[in-house]
Amino acid sequence: MESKIAKHICLSNHPVAVLRAESIPENAICFKEGKWGCVVALIKAASQGKVAAAAKETTVCMGGRAGLGFKSYEHGWIEYFLSTGNDKIPHSEFYKKTPELAKIFTETIPKVEAPACLVFKPLEMVEEDEKPECIIFLVNADQLSGLTTLANYDRISQNNVHVNFASGCGQAVLYPLAAEEKGEKTCYIGLTDPSARKVISKEQMSFSIPYSRFLEMEQEADGCFFTTDTWETIKKRI
Repeated sequence: MESKIAKHICLSNHPVAVLRAESIPENAICFKEGKWGCVVALIKAASQGKVAAAAKETTVCMGGRAGLGFKSYEHGWIEYFLSTGNDKIPHSEFYKKTPELAKIFTETIPKVEAPACLVFKPLEMVEEDEKPECIIFLVNADQLSGLTTLANYDRISQNNVHVNFASGCGQAVLYPLAAEEKGEKTCYIGLTDPSARKVISKEQMSFSIPYSRFLEMEQEADGCFFTTDTWETIKKRI
């Protein structure tokens, strides 16, 4: 399908559909088993028109396995790597002040039904018999403002977009995956993870939408503020 939202925000790349699958599709871009790679690079590849995929066996990164719902964090190493390090981990990330805070983070991220495989593909390549779990937009600040405003356009509450601390793939995939599984409508801004930002451009953030909510937002796109002079002014500089 073609996205009305993508047209209104002048998206130059592709909205990325995330789908569950039983196995990695033939000819899909993926990491080799045992070789480390950042999952965000797969999302980026899909935004550029390619099909990419990940399975537990091809996802070496512990944050990636947790961020895609393949496997929960295992303690004993990760809480030190995310925080202050120790004698065995001299180069840690310092994303949490203490190992205790890091451990709480690893224990409180969403849990989902573990997929056998997740496929990332351009939205327009999704077949009629396929149902995505969520849609990811890679956007700049102006486009992010449009998506955030649209996500609140038809809702009573004003907190329909969240920014949560997590790995880049956890922000972009796990949270909307869990929301879709629970029937929730929350959208998520992501790629604030400094480690993930190394594989994308400095202008880009992610905006992830549970698929059921995406369909609702698509229905609203033609009749909202996207038709105003204000948005027309913004479009000219995107």
